[in-house]
Amino acid sequence: MKMKRALQSLLAALLTGVSSASAWAAAPNTPAAGVTMGSVAMDIPVEMIKRMSALTNHLALATNLNIRFRPSPNLGSAVDDLGAGQTQIAYLTPVAYVNARKKYGVIPLVAPTVEGRPYFSLVIGVKAGSGINSPAELKGKRFAFGDEKALLQRAAVESMGLRSSAFSSFAYLKHYDNIAKAVLAGDFDGGILKDSIADEFKSRGIAVIGSTASLPSYVFAVHPGMPVAVRNQLRDALLALNKSTPEQTATLEAFDKSYDGFVVVDDSAYDTVRALIQPFQK
Repeated sequence: MKMKRALQSLLAALLTGVSSASAWAAAPNTPAAGVTMGSVAMDIPVEMIKRMSALTNHLALATNLNIRFRPSPNLGSAVDDLGAGQTQIAYLTPVAYVNARKKYGVIPLVAPTVEGRPYFSLVIGVKAGSGINSPAELKGKRFAFGDEKALLQRAAVESMGLRSSAFSSFAYLKHYDNIAKAVLAGDFDGGILKDSIADEFKSRGIAVIGSTASLPSYVFAVHPGMPVAVRNQLRDALLALNKSTPEQTATLEAFDKSYDGFVVVDDSAYDTVRALIQPFQK
């Protein structure tokens, strides 16, 4: 009996594996094909689910794929989830994409645009009226970074003339929103921010005192094993998303208020990022 139960369990496991594989092999216009979307952690998981739900719903309707969102706690896990196939498409920072490409051969799909351009800047933000008017004036003061693995943030700060050793103290607060709030609360004298977050917090008292040159945008990348037909469906659905209707505008703004669409992007666009972070890689 034990042997029989063991054989039944093995058969069930094999059938489950075949079923999972067939979901990828299914015709791309059938609901059987399932896709799990991941993302770097831009906020706490509950907020990330809110931000991504409108986008996954849009993609599900546009492609007839069964799409769900799986939050990742940090940059490293977002990369590894995509590489291991726990997610099949993921929204990645430039550094997370570079790492995922090198480690797992992921494929860039599309990048979001701001005013039609797939670029952004990293900036140093301080509290308006603090008397700090340049990056050099932050030497000997308290500074906030985001994710410890976000090498581009450290490279950006150094490009503005500041090494981590120049600060009296520094900490990693994970999300740009956290950094802006901590600077405004007086917990830190300055912090690294994405330009769109600095713009969002400008009315609340964040002032920008330094900026990088334009950097290639965050990117949606896919697992290399994703069938081309499914990949193309997802790409076309994202490319069709813009602010031409109230519904599409709401979808984009739930995801990121600064984004107005997507463009196809290729790997070479991220060579500038590779060059910037190379000195910080072990």
